[in-house]
Amino acid sequence: MAVHHNEVLDERHGAESAVAQFNRRVGITVTKAVATMWCAYAFAAIALISLPAAIQASFAHGFKPLAIVSWVAQTFLQLVLLAVILFSQNLEAEQADARAEATFRNTAAAEGRLDEILQGIVTRGEENARMEAQNNEILKRLEAEPRQRS
Repeated sequence: MAVHHNEVLDERHGAESAVAQFNRRVGITVTKAVATMWCAYAFAAIALISLPAAIQASFAHGFKPLAIVSWVAQTFLQLVLLAVILFSQNLEAEQADARAEATFRNTAAAEGRLDEILQGIVTRGEENARMEAQNNEILKRLEAEPRQRS
């Protein structure tokens, strides 16, 4: 009998305290909200709001790249890439789940086929045993027949 992953999760989470369950639910909710491309687009829009100030700070009184580099590293990349990476991880997890499901189905099908093969072997063994018994009976009759003629 196959065990479903939700059964394992229920088993693990059943022993959690109320605080741990609450934290897990909040974490899952936030992760699901942030791990979307729509969130990445929203974060990009928010980051772009501060871009003019970063450009102005970089070019005021000569070129000082620190402000624009800080904007790219601390604002744009952190906000946007967070959502994109989480989204990509969800896609990869979805693909891994699909591969695991395909493997499970293939294994179940192979087990079914193996059962058929084993049953065929058992049937063939029983047929061979009957044929061997018949052959032994025929041999006994043939061996006894010349004695009867003499």
